[in-house]
Amino acid sequence: MTCTPLWALFMFKNTFKSAIMGVYGKGDKPMNVYDFDGTIYYKNTSIDFAFWCMNRHPSLYFTYSWQVLRAYILYKRGKLANYQLLRKLFSFLTKVKDLDIQIERYWDKNESKISAWYLAQKKPDDLIITASPACIIAPIAERLGVNCVASEYDPESGVFVNNLMYAKEKARYIFDHDFPKIENFYSDSLSDTPLALCAEKAYLVTDSASKLNDWPEMDKETVEEVKKMIDTGWSVHLD
Repeated sequence: MTCTPLWALFMFKNTFKSAIMGVYGKGDKPMNVYDFDGTIYYKNTSIDFAFWCMNRHPSLYFTYSWQVLRAYILYKRGKLANYQLLRKLFSFLTKVKDLDIQIERYWDKNESKISAWYLAQKKPDDLIITASPACIIAPIAERLGVNCVASEYDPESGVFVNNLMYAKEKARYIFDHDFPKIENFYSDSLSDTPLALCAEKAYLVTDSASKLNDWPEMDKETVEEVKKMIDTGWSVHLD
């Protein structure tokens, strides 16, 4: 199954924007949308929380870490799709019996590390949209008092129960659920270009989630880079 080519996103950029500004959420107040990892939180939450759990359940170093390392090597060799790598990364969630307790303790310690620039402009109608698992992100979104959409990964069965919330899946979700127009979008990754094109203004966040930059111009070199980044390997990730 082939993925939607990037050129189609650019060809219909104006259509995307008019849909967000018109049919989708017509008359609604514009909202700000944020990626999470590396954007308003300086670490990759999934990786950081995996280490958190391994430090508290050392057996995971033997039953989990080597599997992720092997998957990463296969991914770098082009033998494993992006979504398959992330599914393997998330698999530690199936092995932590006190998962809910560890998630709360993790955020008890790390909530203060949310970027200061974000806290200064946070609004109740903000939307966090991220590829990290919902079970990890939903608790911090609740603490912040904002909305969130994240990858629906079942910690019991170890599979995605909906598409990985990554790259163009984020833009697709916005359209499918009739969100209001996006006034500002923030992310640390060019993989979020499909959603950045839907916003009135987009910012690329750098320097460990501390610096805001205008989204790069889509020159030929950048387009090629984005095309590689948004290819998850499949359009449905339920297996």
